[in-house]
Amino acid sequence: MTRQPNNNRKPAASDGSQTADKPGFAARKVAADILGNVVHKKRPLDGELDTQSGHSGFRALAGNDRSLVRAIVGASLRHRGEIVEILTRLLDRDIPEKTGRVLDILHVAIAQMLFLDVPDRAAVSLAVDHAGLDRRARPYKGLVNGVLRRLGRERADVTDELDAERLNTPDWLWTTWQEAYGEDLARKISSAHQREAGLDLSVKGDSAEWVQRLEGVPVGAGSVRLVKKGAVEALEGFGDGAWWVQDVAAALPVRLLGDVAGLNVADLCAAPGGKTAQLAAAGANVTAIDISKSRLKRLSENMQRLGLSVSTVASDLRRYEPSEPFDAVLLDAPCSATGTIRRHPDVPWIKKPYDIEKLSEIQAELLDRVVDWVKPGGLIVYCTCSLEPAEGEAQVSAFLARQAGKIEVVEIDAVEIGGLTKCVTAEGYLRCLPCYEAGETPETLGMDGFFGARFRRS
Repeated sequence: MTRQPNNNRKPAASDGSQTADKPGFAARKVAADILGNVVHKKRPLDGELDTQSGHSGFRALAGNDRSLVRAIVGASLRHRGEIVEILTRLLDRDIPEKTGRVLDILHVAIAQMLFLDVPDRAAVSLAVDHAGLDRRARPYKGLVNGVLRRLGRERADVTDELDAERLNTPDWLWTTWQEAYGEDLARKISSAHQREAGLDLSVKGDSAEWVQRLEGVPVGAGSVRLVKKGAVEALEGFGDGAWWVQDVAAALPVRLLGDVAGLNVADLCAAPGGKTAQLAAAGANVTAIDISKSRLKRLSENMQRLGLSVSTVASDLRRYEPSEPFDAVLLDAPCSATGTIRRHPDVPWIKKPYDIEKLSEIQAELLDRVVDWVKPGGLIVYCTCSLEPAEGEAQVSAFLARQAGKIEVVEIDAVEIGGLTKCVTAEGYLRCLPCYEAGETPETLGMDGFFGARFRRS
């Protein structure tokens, strides 16, 4: 008997569902989504990659796919200027607006082809699939395919004579760095930002012992840099609270307060608590103050793991008043964070000159407030993880002029910061650059950009 057609039969699964199930597709799609959110919506990358509150697609991925997303987005942001120039060379005209994720899809694919160990075939195929599934990008599926295949064929010509240092730095940052440090150092800073940062630890006990136990290298003034990669939580000493993650440069400002054992010290803008832990481990009675209750909660959790006791206060420093003066104050002021670009490659693309202006005003206000929070003869250390003079040297000059006769600079000696002579300016300030060496071996190249200055209340 001839079988009659069943007109009620449901259609077979579409190519879309099959594409979505392809190995690696979900990770590429999430990477393009996150890249777009960072670049176009100015959402901080850390927030998008938060495993509890970040991008929903990222949270749904398995651990290895999350790592792939981090690598792809990181490379896309570190080399964004180069990728933009490469696309300019490959395209006859600009891609129109309102085309979905076309540009983000292309950036993600090019980052894989040029800067990650991903075969061209896989990067191109998954990018074309992604464009085909995006309603607004679908008309440009052929363009995505053609551009990426041409890049694969003409890679040498398309990437010839790219000025990576200049291209990967937005104009406003490049101008500032060139004026502050000269073109040679500006280029070295930009070059350092294209490399991932190492992982540094501050330890409660003997740093030499932990250099051995973790097979690391000594850096800075007692920090340990890990050489091998791996999950931090799985390392020896994590569960025992023997150490915490903290960049070598970020660990230097606390050193400027000297011996703090038994002193009452205020750690202002304290979260997430690296400097708080340093102070408490050195025997200080620490009052950690931060405007964010959620960040203070995380700080308290970190202190609990480390077995350290501190007092916490959730308050806006512009409204807070201490019950009595402190022996010393550490002000790690809110700033542009341009010194952390190695770790946060989104910073150049989400910050603007206007942010520096507004943050500088807040820094000045906080500096003026804390002068009266320290006892006569007590120390104030001001620091920012910024490369911008407006948040460092210029900020301090204005502060000294406003508070003339009330405070004085206490110059820094390189001995206090592990002999890092390059990090001490002619004025006696701390100025770390991402291209500086933090030790004596090749593994010690690089540190966060940091500024610090020390004052004594007259």
